[in-house]
Amino acid sequence: MSARPMECLPDEIGSLFLFEKLTPEQLGRLCEAGRVERYEPGTVYAEGDPATCFYVMVEGTVVLSRRVGGDEVEVTRTSQRGVYAGAMQAYLGDRVPQVYNNSLRVTEPTRFFVLPADAFADIMLDWFPMAVHLLEGLFFGVKSTQQAVGQRERLLALGSLSAGLTHELNNPAAAAVRATASLRERVGKMRRKLRVISEGAYDRETLAGLIEIQERTAERVAKAPVLSPLEASDREDLLSDWLDDHGVTEGWRLAPTFIQAGLDTDWLEQVAAAVDEETLPSAVGWLNYTVETELLMDEIQDSAARISHLVDAAKQYSQLDRAPFQVADVHELLDSTLLMLSGKLGKGIRVVKEYDRTLPRVPAYPAELNQVWTNLVDNAVAAMREAGGEGTLTVRTAREDDRLLVEFGDTGPGIPAEIRDRVFDPFFTTKPVGEGTGLGLDISWRIVVNKHHGSIRFESEPGDTRFQVLLPLTAPASADPAQEESV
Repeated sequence: MSARPMECLPDEIGSLFLFEKLTPEQLGRLCEAGRVERYEPGTVYAEGDPATCFYVMVEGTVVLSRRVGGDEVEVTRTSQRGVYAGAMQAYLGDRVPQVYNNSLRVTEPTRFFVLPADAFADIMLDWFPMAVHLLEGLFFGVKSTQQAVGQRERLLALGSLSAGLTHELNNPAAAAVRATASLRERVGKMRRKLRVISEGAYDRETLAGLIEIQERTAERVAKAPVLSPLEASDREDLLSDWLDDHGVTEGWRLAPTFIQAGLDTDWLEQVAAAVDEETLPSAVGWLNYTVETELLMDEIQDSAARISHLVDAAKQYSQLDRAPFQVADVHELLDSTLLMLSGKLGKGIRVVKEYDRTLPRVPAYPAELNQVWTNLVDNAVAAMREAGGEGTLTVRTAREDDRLLVEFGDTGPGIPAEIRDRVFDPFFTTKPVGEGTGLGLDISWRIVVNKHHGSIRFESEPGDTRFQVLLPLTAPASADPAQEESV
Protein backbone atom coordinates (compact mmCIF):
# COMPACT_ATOMS: atom_id res chain seq x y z
CA MET A 1 0.00 0.00 0.00
CA SER A 2 1.43 3.40 -0.92
CA ALA A 3 1.95 6.02 1.77
CA ARG A 4 2.41 9.79 1.57
CA PRO A 5 5.52 11.04 3.44
CA MET A 6 5.05 13.92 5.86
CA GLU A 7 7.26 16.04 8.10
CA CYS A 8 8.51 14.34 11.27
CA LEU A 9 8.15 16.77 14.21
CA PRO A 10 10.15 15.81 17.35
CA ASP A 11 7.64 17.51 19.64
CA GLU A 12 4.74 15.54 18.11
CA ILE A 13 6.35 12.13 18.37
CA GLY A 14 7.63 13.06 21.83
CA SER A 15 3.99 13.38 22.91
CA LEU A 16 3.45 9.64 22.25
CA PHE A 17 3.66 7.54 25.42
CA LEU A 18 6.34 5.29 23.94
CA PHE A 19 8.75 8.22 23.47
CA GLU A 20 7.68 10.66 26.24
CA LYS A 21 10.80 10.02 28.37
CA LEU A 22 13.30 10.63 25.56
CA THR A 23 15.58 13.67 25.40
CA PRO A 24 15.35 16.25 22.58
CA GLU A 25 18.54 14.77 21.12
CA GLN A 26 17.02 11.29 21.08
CA LEU A 27 13.80 12.57 19.50
CA GLY A 28 15.87 14.29 16.86
CA ARG A 29 17.68 11.06 16.07
CA LEU A 30 14.35 9.27 15.73
CA CYS A 31 13.18 11.80 13.17
CA GLU A 32 16.47 11.47 11.29
CA ALA A 33 16.28 7.67 11.22
CA GLY A 34 12.53 7.39 10.69
CA ARG A 35 9.72 9.19 8.95
CA VAL A 36 6.06 10.09 9.31
CA GLU A 37 3.73 8.64 6.69
CA ARG A 38 0.02 9.00 5.99
CA TYR A 39 -1.94 5.91 4.92
CA GLU A 40 -5.36 5.82 3.31
CA PRO A 41 -7.84 3.11 4.45
CA GLY A 42 -6.53 -0.33 3.59
CA THR A 43 -3.74 -2.77 4.43
CA VAL A 44 -0.43 -1.48 5.80
CA TYR A 45 1.29 -4.87 5.98
CA ALA A 46 0.25 -8.53 5.88
CA GLU A 47 0.98 -11.38 8.28
CA GLY A 48 3.97 -13.44 7.17
CA ASP A 49 5.60 -10.69 5.09
CA PRO A 50 9.22 -9.72 5.92
CA ALA A 51 9.16 -7.37 8.92
CA THR A 52 10.93 -4.28 7.57
CA CYS A 53 9.48 -1.50 9.72
CA PHE A 54 8.31 -0.59 13.22
CA TYR A 55 5.04 1.45 13.24
CA VAL A 56 3.78 3.86 15.93
CA MET A 57 0.38 5.44 15.28
CA VAL A 58 0.29 9.23 15.54
CA GLU A 59 -3.42 9.58 14.76
CA GLY A 60 -6.17 7.51 13.13
CA THR A 61 -7.60 4.02 13.67
CA VAL A 62 -5.79 0.69 13.30
CA VAL A 63 -6.98 -2.91 13.17
CA LEU A 64 -4.68 -5.87 13.96
CA SER A 65 -5.72 -9.32 12.80
CA ARG A 66 -4.37 -12.88 12.50
CA ARG A 67 -5.11 -15.74 10.18
CA VAL A 68 -6.84 -18.70 11.82
CA GLY A 69 -7.31 -21.43 9.25
CA GLY A 70 -8.93 -19.74 6.26
CA ASP A 71 -10.35 -16.87 8.34
CA GLU A 72 -8.93 -13.47 9.22
CA VAL A 73 -9.66 -12.91 12.92
CA GLU A 74 -9.60 -9.39 14.31
CA VAL A 75 -7.40 -9.14 17.42
CA THR A 76 -7.39 -5.40 18.19
CA ARG A 77 -9.13 -2.26 16.93
CA THR A 78 -8.07 1.05 18.49
CA SER A 79 -7.71 4.78 17.97
CA GLN A 80 -5.34 5.30 20.91
CA ARG A 81 -2.36 7.44 19.95
CA GLY A 82 1.00 5.77 20.37
CA VAL A 83 -0.04 2.15 19.83
CA TYR A 84 2.69 0.27 18.00
CA ALA A 85 3.17 -2.82 15.87
CA GLY A 86 5.46 -4.32 13.27
CA ALA A 87 9.11 -5.30 13.62
CA MET A 88 9.14 -5.31 17.43
CA GLN A 89 11.79 -8.07 17.61
CA ALA A 90 14.24 -6.49 15.19
CA TYR A 91 16.80 -6.28 18.01
CA LEU A 92 17.09 -10.09 17.83
CA GLY A 93 18.52 -9.84 14.33
CA ASP A 94 18.78 -12.92 12.15
CA ARG A 95 18.56 -15.27 15.15
CA VAL A 96 14.81 -15.49 14.58
CA PRO A 97 12.76 -15.08 11.37
CA GLN A 98 11.87 -11.40 11.05
CA VAL A 99 8.31 -11.53 9.71
CA TYR A 100 5.14 -9.72 10.68
CA ASN A 101 3.19 -11.83 13.19
CA ASN A 102 -0.12 -10.19 12.30
CA SER A 103 -1.77 -8.03 9.67
CA LEU A 104 -2.21 -4.27 10.10
CA ARG A 105 -4.80 -2.17 8.31
CA VAL A 106 -6.32 1.27 8.84
CA THR A 107 -10.01 2.19 8.56
CA GLU A 108 -9.53 5.93 8.07
CA PRO A 109 -6.66 8.18 6.95
CA THR A 110 -3.98 7.41 9.52
CA ARG A 111 -0.50 8.78 10.25
CA PHE A 112 2.34 6.60 11.54
CA PHE A 113 5.84 7.27 12.74
CA VAL A 114 7.72 4.60 10.76
CA LEU A 115 11.16 3.37 11.81
CA PRO A 116 13.07 0.92 9.57
CA ALA A 117 13.79 -2.36 11.34
CA ASP A 118 17.60 -2.04 11.18
CA ALA A 119 17.47 1.52 12.55
CA PHE A 120 15.11 0.38 15.34
CA ALA A 121 17.57 -2.41 16.26
CA ASP A 122 20.56 -0.01 16.31
CA ILE A 123 18.73 2.54 18.50
CA MET A 124 17.61 -0.16 20.94
CA LEU A 125 21.16 -1.47 21.30
CA ASP A 126 22.64 2.04 21.70
CA TRP A 127 20.13 3.44 24.14
CA PHE A 128 18.94 0.41 26.10
CA PRO A 129 21.69 -2.26 26.10
CA MET A 130 20.65 -3.73 29.44
CA ALA A 131 16.98 -3.81 28.43
CA VAL A 132 17.90 -5.53 25.17
CA HIS A 133 19.81 -8.23 27.06
CA LEU A 134 16.85 -8.73 29.38
CA LEU A 135 14.43 -8.93 26.45
CA GLU A 136 16.69 -11.39 24.63
CA GLY A 137 16.93 -13.54 27.74
CA LEU A 138 13.16 -13.44 28.22
CA PHE A 139 12.47 -14.30 24.58
CA PHE A 140 14.90 -17.19 24.26
CA GLY A 141 14.26 -18.35 27.83
CA VAL A 142 10.53 -18.70 27.22
CA LYS A 143 11.19 -20.41 23.89
CA SER A 144 13.64 -22.84 25.49
CA THR A 145 11.20 -23.54 28.33
CA GLN A 146 8.41 -24.22 25.86
CA GLN A 147 10.62 -26.64 23.93
CA ALA A 148 11.76 -28.44 27.10
CA VAL A 149 8.28 -28.72 28.57
CA GLY A 150 6.88 -29.62 25.15
CA GLN A 151 9.40 -32.46 24.94
CA ARG A 152 8.36 -33.58 28.43
CA GLU A 153 4.73 -33.46 27.30
CA ARG A 154 5.60 -35.79 24.43
CA LEU A 155 7.57 -38.10 26.74
CA LEU A 156 4.71 -38.24 29.23
CA ALA A 157 2.32 -39.12 26.42
CA LEU A 158 4.76 -41.72 25.11
CA GLY A 159 5.13 -43.26 28.56
CA SER A 160 1.38 -43.41 29.00
CA LEU A 161 0.89 -44.91 25.55
CA SER A 162 3.70 -47.41 26.10
CA ALA A 163 2.11 -48.57 29.33
CA GLY A 164 -1.25 -48.92 27.61
CA LEU A 165 0.25 -50.76 24.64
CA THR A 166 2.17 -53.11 26.93
CA HIS A 167 -1.05 -53.89 28.79
CA GLU A 168 -2.95 -54.48 25.55
CA LEU A 169 -0.19 -56.71 24.14
CA ASN A 170 0.13 -58.70 27.34
CA ASN A 171 -3.42 -60.06 27.21
CA PRO A 172 -3.25 -61.78 23.78
CA ALA A 173 0.36 -62.82 24.38
CA ALA A 174 -0.53 -64.49 27.68
CA ALA A 175 -3.57 -66.14 26.05
CA ALA A 176 -1.36 -67.51 23.25
CA VAL A 177 1.13 -68.92 25.78
CA ARG A 178 -1.65 -70.62 27.78
CA ALA A 179 -3.27 -72.00 24.64
CA THR A 180 0.06 -73.34 23.37
CA ALA A 181 0.69 -75.20 26.63
CA SER A 182 -2.83 -76.67 26.55
CA LEU A 183 -2.44 -77.59 22.90
CA ARG A 184 0.74 -79.51 23.61
CA GLU A 185 -1.07 -81.47 26.33
CA ARG A 186 -4.09 -82.21 24.09
CA VAL A 187 -1.94 -83.38 21.18
CA GLY A 188 -0.13 -85.76 23.52
CA LYS A 189 -3.41 -87.21 24.75
CA MET A 190 -4.66 -87.48 21.17
CA ARG A 191 -1.62 -89.55 20.21
CA ARG A 192 -2.22 -91.86 23.15
CA LYS A 193 -5.92 -92.19 22.32
CA LEU A 194 -5.06 -92.93 18.69
CA ARG A 195 -2.71 -95.69 19.84
CA VAL A 196 -5.49 -97.23 21.96
CA ILE A 197 -7.88 -97.11 19.00
CA SER A 198 -5.31 -98.56 16.60
CA GLU A 199 -4.71 -101.50 18.96
CA GLY A 200 -8.38 -102.50 18.78
CA ALA A 201 -9.92 -104.85 16.26
CA TYR A 202 -10.87 -102.17 13.73
CA ASP A 203 -10.91 -102.88 10.06
CA ARG A 204 -9.57 -100.38 7.54
CA GLU A 205 -13.06 -99.15 6.60
CA THR A 206 -13.94 -98.32 10.23
CA LEU A 207 -10.68 -96.38 10.76
CA ALA A 208 -11.20 -94.52 7.50
CA GLY A 209 -14.70 -93.59 8.66
CA LEU A 210 -13.34 -92.22 11.95
CA ILE A 211 -10.69 -90.17 10.17
CA GLU A 212 -13.33 -88.77 7.81
CA ILE A 213 -15.46 -87.78 10.82
CA GLN A 214 -12.40 -86.16 12.37
CA GLU A 215 -11.84 -84.06 9.23
CA ARG A 216 -15.47 -83.01 9.11
CA THR A 217 -15.32 -82.21 12.81
CA ALA A 218 -12.41 -79.80 12.22
CA GLU A 219 -14.37 -78.11 9.44
CA ARG A 220 -17.42 -77.66 11.70
CA VAL A 221 -15.27 -76.07 14.42
CA ALA A 222 -14.19 -73.38 11.94
CA LYS A 223 -17.85 -72.61 11.11
CA ALA A 224 -19.30 -72.86 14.61
CA PRO A 225 -22.20 -70.42 15.21
CA VAL A 226 -22.21 -67.99 18.11
CA LEU A 227 -24.96 -69.02 20.54
CA SER A 228 -26.67 -67.11 23.29
CA PRO A 229 -26.05 -68.38 26.84
CA LEU A 230 -29.61 -69.80 26.95
CA GLU A 231 -29.23 -71.61 23.62
CA ALA A 232 -25.85 -73.01 24.64
CA SER A 233 -27.26 -74.25 27.98
CA ASP A 234 -30.19 -76.04 26.30
CA ARG A 235 -27.92 -77.76 23.76
CA GLU A 236 -25.44 -78.78 26.47
CA ASP A 237 -28.25 -80.54 28.36
CA LEU A 238 -29.30 -82.47 25.24
CA LEU A 239 -25.73 -83.43 24.44
CA SER A 240 -25.00 -84.54 28.03
CA ASP A 241 -28.09 -86.76 28.04
CA TRP A 242 -27.05 -88.35 24.72
CA LEU A 243 -23.53 -89.07 25.97
CA ASP A 244 -24.85 -90.58 29.22
CA ASP A 245 -27.31 -92.77 27.32
CA HIS A 246 -24.48 -94.13 25.13
CA GLY A 247 -22.11 -95.01 27.96
CA VAL A 248 -19.72 -92.06 27.60
CA THR A 249 -18.52 -91.10 31.07
CA GLU A 250 -18.27 -87.44 32.15
CA GLY A 251 -20.54 -86.35 29.35
CA TRP A 252 -21.25 -83.13 31.26
CA ARG A 253 -17.56 -82.20 30.87
CA LEU A 254 -17.43 -82.90 27.12
CA ALA A 255 -20.74 -81.27 26.22
CA PRO A 256 -19.67 -77.56 26.59
CA THR A 257 -16.64 -78.13 24.35
CA PHE A 258 -18.72 -79.83 21.68
CA ILE A 259 -21.36 -77.07 21.77
CA GLN A 260 -18.64 -74.38 21.46
CA ALA A 261 -17.42 -76.23 18.36
CA GLY A 262 -20.89 -76.28 16.79
CA LEU A 263 -21.47 -80.04 17.26
CA ASP A 264 -24.85 -81.54 18.15
CA THR A 265 -26.58 -84.90 18.68
CA ASP A 266 -26.92 -85.44 14.91
CA TRP A 267 -23.14 -85.30 14.63
CA LEU A 268 -22.79 -87.77 17.53
CA GLU A 269 -25.19 -90.12 15.80
CA GLN A 270 -22.84 -90.16 12.81
CA VAL A 271 -19.96 -91.11 15.11
CA ALA A 272 -22.04 -93.87 16.73
CA ALA A 273 -22.91 -95.24 13.28
CA ALA A 274 -19.23 -95.45 12.32
CA VAL A 275 -18.10 -97.60 15.29
CA ASP A 276 -19.53 -100.31 17.51
CA GLU A 277 -21.01 -99.59 20.93
CA GLU A 278 -17.89 -100.74 22.80
CA THR A 279 -15.57 -98.43 20.84
CA LEU A 280 -17.85 -95.38 20.94
CA PRO A 281 -16.55 -93.87 24.23
CA SER A 282 -12.92 -94.03 22.99
CA ALA A 283 -13.91 -92.58 19.60
CA VAL A 284 -15.82 -89.72 21.25
CA GLY A 285 -12.87 -89.02 23.56
CA TRP A 286 -10.47 -88.97 20.59
CA LEU A 287 -12.71 -86.56 18.68
CA ASN A 288 -12.99 -84.41 21.81
CA TYR A 289 -9.22 -83.92 21.65
CA THR A 290 -9.63 -83.00 17.97
CA VAL A 291 -12.20 -80.37 18.89
CA GLU A 292 -10.06 -79.00 21.72
CA THR A 293 -6.95 -78.74 19.54
CA GLU A 294 -8.92 -76.88 16.84
CA LEU A 295 -10.35 -74.47 19.41
CA LEU A 296 -6.91 -73.89 20.94
CA MET A 297 -5.38 -73.25 17.51
CA ASP A 298 -8.18 -70.75 16.82
CA GLU A 299 -7.34 -69.03 20.11
CA ILE A 300 -3.67 -68.86 19.20
CA GLN A 301 -4.53 -67.50 15.76
CA ASP A 302 -6.86 -64.87 17.26
CA SER A 303 -4.19 -63.86 19.80
CA ALA A 304 -1.53 -63.55 17.10
CA ALA A 305 -3.91 -61.52 14.93
CA ARG A 306 -4.64 -59.25 17.90
CA ILE A 307 -0.92 -58.69 18.50
CA SER A 308 -0.39 -57.97 14.82
CA HIS A 309 -3.30 -55.51 14.86
CA LEU A 310 -1.82 -53.71 17.86
CA VAL A 311 1.60 -53.49 16.22
CA ASP A 312 -0.01 -52.11 13.05
CA ALA A 313 -1.90 -49.56 15.16
CA ALA A 314 1.34 -48.51 16.88
CA LYS A 315 3.01 -48.06 13.48
CA GLN A 316 0.00 -46.09 12.24
CA TYR A 317 0.07 -43.92 15.36
CA SER A 318 3.81 -43.21 15.25
CA GLN A 319 3.98 -43.05 11.43
CA LEU A 320 7.53 -44.40 11.73
CA ASP A 321 7.53 -45.98 8.28
CA ARG A 322 5.71 -43.18 6.46
CA ALA A 323 6.45 -39.77 4.98
CA PRO A 324 5.97 -36.85 7.41
CA PHE A 325 3.59 -35.07 4.98
CA GLN A 326 1.05 -37.15 3.06
CA VAL A 327 -2.58 -37.53 2.09
CA ALA A 328 -4.09 -39.41 5.03
CA ASP A 329 -7.35 -41.05 6.12
CA VAL A 330 -8.37 -39.23 9.31
CA HIS A 331 -10.43 -42.20 10.46
CA GLU A 332 -7.39 -44.50 10.41
CA LEU A 333 -5.51 -41.96 12.52
CA LEU A 334 -8.39 -41.65 14.99
CA ASP A 335 -8.78 -45.42 15.30
CA SER A 336 -5.07 -45.96 15.93
CA THR A 337 -5.05 -43.23 18.60
CA LEU A 338 -8.12 -44.62 20.36
CA LEU A 339 -6.62 -48.11 20.30
CA MET A 340 -3.33 -46.84 21.72
CA LEU A 341 -5.24 -45.02 24.48
CA SER A 342 -7.67 -47.85 25.23
CA GLY A 343 -5.74 -48.78 28.37
CA LYS A 344 -6.10 -45.24 29.70
CA LEU A 345 -9.81 -45.05 28.87
CA GLY A 346 -10.65 -47.93 31.19
CA LYS A 347 -14.03 -49.56 31.65
CA GLY A 348 -15.84 -46.46 32.90
CA ILE A 349 -15.46 -44.50 29.67
CA ARG A 350 -17.65 -45.50 26.75
CA VAL A 351 -16.39 -44.56 23.28
CA VAL A 352 -18.88 -43.70 20.55
CA LYS A 353 -17.69 -43.25 16.97
CA GLU A 354 -19.81 -41.20 14.60
CA TYR A 355 -17.72 -41.27 11.43
CA ASP A 356 -18.72 -39.96 8.03
CA ARG A 357 -16.89 -42.56 5.95
CA THR A 358 -17.61 -40.65 2.73
CA LEU A 359 -15.12 -37.94 3.68
CA PRO A 360 -12.03 -37.76 1.47
CA ARG A 361 -8.44 -38.19 2.58
CA VAL A 362 -6.73 -34.91 3.52
CA PRO A 363 -3.18 -33.54 3.17
CA ALA A 364 -1.65 -33.70 6.63
CA TYR A 365 1.21 -34.47 8.98
CA PRO A 366 -0.36 -37.68 10.39
CA ALA A 367 2.02 -38.19 13.32
CA GLU A 368 1.37 -34.67 14.56
CA LEU A 369 -2.39 -34.96 14.11
CA ASN A 370 -2.21 -38.10 16.24
CA GLN A 371 -0.58 -35.95 18.92
CA VAL A 372 -3.52 -33.54 18.68
CA TRP A 373 -6.03 -36.40 19.02
CA THR A 374 -4.05 -37.73 22.00
CA ASN A 375 -4.11 -34.36 23.78
CA LEU A 376 -7.84 -33.86 23.21
CA VAL A 377 -8.77 -37.39 24.27
CA ASP A 378 -6.53 -37.15 27.34
CA ASN A 379 -8.18 -33.88 28.41
CA ALA A 380 -11.66 -35.33 27.85
CA VAL A 381 -10.85 -38.43 29.90
CA ALA A 382 -9.34 -36.29 32.69
CA ALA A 383 -12.52 -34.18 32.80
CA MET A 384 -14.75 -37.24 33.07
CA ARG A 385 -12.50 -38.78 35.72
CA GLU A 386 -12.96 -35.56 37.69
CA ALA A 387 -16.74 -35.98 37.39
CA GLY A 388 -16.72 -39.48 38.88
CA GLY A 389 -14.74 -41.67 36.51
CA GLU A 390 -17.54 -42.54 34.10
CA GLY A 391 -18.82 -40.92 30.94
CA THR A 392 -19.04 -41.03 27.17
CA LEU A 393 -16.38 -39.92 24.71
CA THR A 394 -17.92 -39.19 21.31
CA VAL A 395 -15.62 -38.88 18.30
CA ARG A 396 -17.38 -37.44 15.27
CA THR A 397 -16.29 -36.55 11.76
CA ALA A 398 -18.24 -34.51 9.24
CA ARG A 399 -17.83 -32.08 6.38
CA GLU A 400 -18.22 -28.38 7.13
CA ASP A 401 -18.14 -26.36 3.92
CA ASP A 402 -14.70 -26.95 2.38
CA ARG A 403 -13.17 -28.36 5.56
CA LEU A 404 -13.16 -31.64 7.44
CA LEU A 405 -14.46 -31.52 11.01
CA VAL A 406 -13.15 -33.79 13.76
CA GLU A 407 -15.04 -33.37 17.04
CA PHE A 408 -14.27 -34.80 20.48
CA GLY A 409 -17.20 -34.59 22.89
CA ASP A 410 -17.20 -35.55 26.56
CA THR A 411 -19.78 -35.65 29.35
CA GLY A 412 -17.50 -34.06 31.95
CA PRO A 413 -18.29 -31.03 34.13
CA GLY A 414 -17.47 -28.50 31.40
CA ILE A 415 -14.98 -25.63 31.25
CA PRO A 416 -15.72 -22.77 33.70
CA ALA A 417 -16.57 -19.51 31.94
CA GLU A 418 -13.82 -17.61 33.74
CA ILE A 419 -11.01 -19.68 32.20
CA ARG A 420 -12.32 -20.27 28.68
CA ASP A 421 -10.22 -17.44 27.26
CA ARG A 422 -7.06 -19.09 28.61
CA VAL A 423 -7.36 -22.75 27.62
CA PHE A 424 -5.00 -22.39 24.65
CA ASP A 425 -2.45 -20.27 26.59
CA PRO A 426 1.00 -21.87 27.05
CA PHE A 427 1.57 -23.35 30.53
CA PHE A 428 -2.06 -22.87 31.61
CA THR A 429 -3.48 -26.01 33.21
CA THR A 430 -6.19 -26.93 35.70
CA LYS A 431 -4.60 -30.28 36.49
CA PRO A 432 -2.79 -30.79 39.82
CA VAL A 433 0.90 -29.92 40.03
CA GLY A 434 2.98 -32.60 38.32
CA GLU A 435 0.09 -33.98 36.27
CA GLY A 436 -0.11 -31.40 33.50
CA THR A 437 2.34 -29.14 31.69
CA GLY A 438 -0.19 -26.71 30.26
CA LEU A 439 1.20 -27.15 26.76
CA GLY A 440 -1.10 -29.84 25.39
CA LEU A 441 -3.67 -27.46 23.90
CA ASP A 442 -1.01 -24.89 22.97
CA ILE A 443 0.87 -27.55 20.98
CA SER A 444 -2.39 -28.77 19.47
CA TRP A 445 -3.31 -25.23 18.40
CA ARG A 446 0.05 -24.70 16.71
CA ILE A 447 -0.11 -28.07 14.93
CA VAL A 448 -3.63 -27.42 13.61
CA VAL A 449 -3.33 -23.71 12.80
CA ASN A 450 0.32 -23.21 11.87
CA LYS A 451 1.13 -26.53 10.22
CA HIS A 452 -2.24 -27.52 8.73
CA HIS A 453 -3.77 -24.07 8.11
CA GLY A 454 -6.86 -25.24 9.98
CA SER A 455 -8.62 -24.07 13.12
CA ILE A 456 -9.49 -25.42 16.55
CA ARG A 457 -12.36 -24.27 18.75
CA PHE A 458 -14.57 -25.52 21.57
CA GLU A 459 -18.05 -25.30 23.03
CA SER A 460 -18.69 -26.18 26.64
CA GLU A 461 -21.45 -26.53 29.17
CA PRO A 462 -21.86 -28.95 32.08
CA GLY A 463 -22.18 -32.46 30.68
CA ASP A 464 -21.32 -31.48 27.11
CA THR A 465 -17.89 -30.19 26.08
CA ARG A 466 -16.84 -30.39 22.42
CA PHE A 467 -13.45 -29.60 20.95
CA GLN A 468 -13.59 -29.23 17.18
CA VAL A 469 -10.69 -29.41 14.74
CA LEU A 470 -11.27 -28.13 11.21
CA LEU A 471 -8.80 -29.19 8.51
CA PRO A 472 -8.65 -28.01 4.87
CA LEU A 473 -9.67 -30.70 2.38
CA THR A 474 -6.89 -29.55 0.03
CA ALA A 475 -3.41 -28.23 0.65
CA PRO A 476 -2.91 -24.46 0.14
CA ALA A 477 -1.31 -23.73 -3.23
CA SER A 478 1.60 -21.98 -1.50
CA ALA A 479 2.14 -24.66 1.14
CA ASP A 480 5.73 -25.88 1.36
CA PRO A 481 6.02 -28.70 3.92
CA ALA A 482 9.75 -28.11 4.29
CA GLN A 483 9.14 -24.53 5.46
CA GLU A 484 6.21 -25.09 7.83
CA GLU A 485 6.71 -23.70 11.32
CA SER A 486 8.11 -26.26 13.75
CA VAL A 487 6.01 -27.04 16.79
